[in-house]
Amino acid sequence: MKKPLTLLAVLFLCVTVAAAGPKAQSGNILSHTSVACGTKKSKKQDIDLLCQQYVVRSGTTDYTIRQPKPSEQPIIPLNTAIEFKLDNNKMKFKVDGKSFEFIVISQAAASSPTAAPTSSAPNHQ
Repeated sequence: MKKPLTLLAVLFLCVTVAAAGPKAQSGNILSHTSVACGTKKSKKQDIDLLCQQYVVRSGTTDYTIRQPKPSEQPIIPLNTAIEFKLDNNKMKFKVDGKSFEFIVISQAAASSPTAAPTSSAPNHQ
């Protein structure tokens, strides 16, 4: 009788953990650039295709994210606050009701703002 009860408890715990999924995090769009991400063949020449690349700061981490493939999509304004979820190497979020999915290119420790220089010289009047 104990064995089925233990099995049921373990199964319930596994389902609860699996259903939780990735946790939402908050961040801000810091910068935007357009980067080359492929070419398109034309009759007479190759046309470079551009993808949007952003830096998102979340707490103490900066994420560099890029469109997975070239597409027409609006540019997200700088300093836009977002709620995102990380799933493997993808970042998913919504801005103004439109869903976005980007590939995480890199992550790094956020650079701290530089402190104002202090003078060690005495103040003579």
